Amino acid sequence: MEYKILYKDAFPIIEANLEKGEIIKAESDAMVSMANTIDLDGKLEGGLLAGVGRMLAGEKFFFQTLRAARGSGKVLLAPAIPGGIIDVELDGTYGLAVQKDGFLAATDGVQVETKMQNLAKGFLSKEGFFILRIKGKGIVFLNSYGAIHTINLGEREEIIIDNGHLVAWTEYTNYKIEKAAKGWISSFTSGEGLVCRFTGPGTILIQTRNPSGFRNWVQAGMNRG
Repeated sequence: MEYKILYKDAFPIIEANLEKGEIIKAESDAMVSMANTIDLDGKLEGGLLAGVGRMLAGEKFFFQTLRAARGSGKVLLAPAIPGGIIDVELDGTYGLAVQKDGFLAATDGVQVETKMQNLAKGFLSKEGFFILRIKGKGIVFLNSYGAIHTINLGEREEIIIDNGHLVAWTEYTNYKIEKAAKGWISSFTSGEGLVCRFTGPGTILIQTRNPSGFRNWVQAGMNRG
């Protein structure tokens, strides 16, 4: 499948050119436009439990599937939130852990599942108990709030990241949740609270803006008004 990510600097969109028989699946309501050779279906991939799991992870119950049924055709896909789009090619040797609202679309060979975090991580993280696990062979498109920044960690290299800025990470990368400062009071008065400490090797994708920070800013403005 040939594709481009257009308008990367602001409000990007995916332009996918499907040959006859090719399929791309996307988050529900992601389709912006499609050629009249394309068939659009809403599907419950993986069955009822998989759909419920995606909802618990912050995604939609159904996927939309776009198939070039009557010849080649062009499809435009866009996320609901303002931010970046990144394409990741999976070779089948590893998967990605993806936070809620991070999945946008994927080629047909990619599977989207739900992974349950352990009790401590689920309770303490801003992502909740369920995150997405994306695996298989093909291209996956992830979206963010703000631009996407890539961090590559070497062996035993560590980095600390605010939970609200996480988009995705390689599933083989170790991480733990801890307080941001040495003491609990300083952790929360700093505005950071809890953070994730990742240990390489691996790749982490972060977003340049924090959705909860934006919500707090809007709420403060409404309260002043």
